[in-house]
Amino acid sequence: MQFFNPPNPAEPDGPGDAEAHRRQARHFQLKSREYLAEGELHQASEKGWGMAAWMTKAVALTYGWEYRKHEHFNVILNHVRLMLGDNRIAGWRGIANDLHSNFYKRFLDADSIALDLDQVDELLEALEPLLENGPAAE
Repeated sequence: MQFFNPPNPAEPDGPGDAEAHRRQARHFQLKSREYLAEGELHQASEKGWGMAAWMTKAVALTYGWEYRKHEHFNVILNHVRLMLGDNRIAGWRGIANDLHSNFYKRFLDADSIALDLDQVDELLEALEPLLENGPAAE
């Protein structure tokens, strides 16, 4: 059963790019902590969002699901929540979106961002096994 449109082969992102997206997500994970330690809270937040978005796109590429717009982040993670039966995905999705919205806030709290980054770390750990078990991984 296919829930999303397959990727366009003319587009640069194909199933082979899932690993590159996973590596980028992990790079953003490291950078988020570096920026947090430096007090660069907007950057820490954006990298937290980036690690969630890039790992989600890696999953999308692995399964052949469309991810071309911001709204696809929510759609894909909702599908993953249903597929895995793990309702924590919904909370982690919201936290990642909150980190992204921090870009527009003037005053940020380092402790809150650190907690949010911890939660997005858990999202990455939940998503990564899907890269090994999806149809494009075979």
